[in-house]
Amino acid sequence: METLQISQSRNLGHKSVKDTIFKPCSVVGQVGFASFLSRKIKIQSFCVESKLYKNRRDLICRSSSSAQDKEKQEGIFLGTERDSSGSIVGFNLVPHSATTDGTILETQQNVVNGEQELSEDIETREEASIRTTHNIVFVTSEAAPYSKTGGLGDVCGSLPISLAARGHRVMVVSPRYLAGSPNDKKFANAVEMETRTKIYCFGGVQEVVFFHEYRAGVDWVFVDHPSYHRPGTPYGDSFGAFGDNQFRFTLLCHAACEAPLVLPLGGYTYGEKCLFLANDWHAGLVPVLLAAKYRPFGVYKDARSVIVIHNLAHQGVEPAVTYKNLGLPPGWYKALEWVFPTWARTHALDPGEAVNILKSAIVTSDRIVTVSQGYSMEVTTPEGGYGLHDLLSSRKSVLTGITNGIDANEWNPSTDELIPSHYSIDDLSGKVECKIALQKELGLPIRPDCPLIGFIGRLDYQKGVDIILSSMPDLMNDDVQFVMLGSGEKQYEDWMRHLESTYKTKFRGWVGFNVPISHKITAGCDILLMPSRFEPCGLNQLYAMKYGTIPVVHSTGGLRDTVLNFNPYANEGRGEGTGYVSFSS
Repeated sequence: METLQISQSRNLGHKSVKDTIFKPCSVVGQVGFASFLSRKIKIQSFCVESKLYKNRRDLICRSSSSAQDKEKQEGIFLGTERDSSGSIVGFNLVPHSATTDGTILETQQNVVNGEQELSEDIETREEASIRTTHNIVFVTSEAAPYSKTGGLGDVCGSLPISLAARGHRVMVVSPRYLAGSPNDKKFANAVEMETRTKIYCFGGVQEVVFFHEYRAGVDWVFVDHPSYHRPGTPYGDSFGAFGDNQFRFTLLCHAACEAPLVLPLGGYTYGEKCLFLANDWHAGLVPVLLAAKYRPFGVYKDARSVIVIHNLAHQGVEPAVTYKNLGLPPGWYKALEWVFPTWARTHALDPGEAVNILKSAIVTSDRIVTVSQGYSMEVTTPEGGYGLHDLLSSRKSVLTGITNGIDANEWNPSTDELIPSHYSIDDLSGKVECKIALQKELGLPIRPDCPLIGFIGRLDYQKGVDIILSSMPDLMNDDVQFVMLGSGEKQYEDWMRHLESTYKTKFRGWVGFNVPISHKITAGCDILLMPSRFEPCGLNQLYAMKYGTIPVVHSTGGLRDTVLNFNPYANEGRGEGTGYVSFSS
């Protein structure tokens, strides 16, 4: 068994590592990327340390023949052909029964007296000036504040800024959504670039235009095409998901691979030596395109790709016949091939053949990252893997979890401009004023002594909304108030309206999503309820703890990682914990 520890590369007697993952943390006490912001460490380079439970650390080079021989002898699920730099240039599937020994085929380094050396290295870095260490390209379907439906937009809107502040050159590539609404003003500062790119896919030539805005040290690049110009969310409208989503996000992936090569941002291009961070299935074709379309011709030989899984339940599965539309060579079909089990097929003659974009990214990417450590384990189980658990288990050597962080500038009760009164851990009087203001705005009786419970999230089965529904009659018999903010399945939206009419002095439901209201609920409530059946990470519980609101969560994924169950007997009776964690199924 093996654990991954990703740490800063040392310059004291060791050679820097070039081809590495981006997590700059090894001895950080806090959880998530937000904790990095509180440290004055100026990262210069990164390395991946493979730490075996039997206290052995191996130095293995990707291009070493011994590593490749060992891979062939013991077998792994992903069989690849690589060039001298370690880039994937060919793809084969070997029998699924093959197993791995946990060896990481990536350049690594031995660490001697790690903590002491790291401490000395940190002191040295604090005196050094920040310099660019990596060209990082985020590819995402949404990035706040330009587009957002949930945690994906939050992370891809704030993490790039944090990485840029540490000296990296960072580009975010996302669609330019125009819905003909006031939200279109969010793209007002993005300037159209002269560079246009032709993309060959879906049986024709598609031309996309790039828009660019340089903000907070990040190059925000927006891919413009008529398919992104329609009312609704990035993925659908009131009638359901858009039928051409495969086309829309195929364009995004092709354009994202072209952008570092053709866009002269800041006077020069990013070039071929990039680290691509592909987020969820919408960007899942990026690792495949790098391996199948570019590297065979010597382009992007030194690039690396990471697939970041925010929610494994969504995989971009479409009929197998659509493979020819993706702009990939015929020989790469196996990378996307997906066959539904017999019970999941529509009829007896259905062969169940499909293409699965997220599966292809898991197969071809250099690293796989989930948004919490707990979720990285859950996705390898039949319950949490959604059919991909065997594949993810076979790639455990390159699978790790990095817990999401929050933007402490946007979510800070002492400076938040969206709440009526500021407060801090030293003076909580402002929180009571926020509660009173929220009760007044919602039309609830103003009762500072009455527990006010909140829920913020999508109204669907994953979030456990039906659990709240079943318990609401009993809950309303208690002396509490309840407020819900969210949108999703129509049955739950109608149910919220019905509850509001039934419990006029106790319940309020806000159908839709409103950023100012979400801040006010987080600040004004006493308790935040998150009964999610599974939660890759979750951000609302992190916001709640920042605002002194007690999270009550289900023990799953990132909720289990971030919320410490309250123990009143710890610390000699003084208590310890940050919330309440339910371990029931």
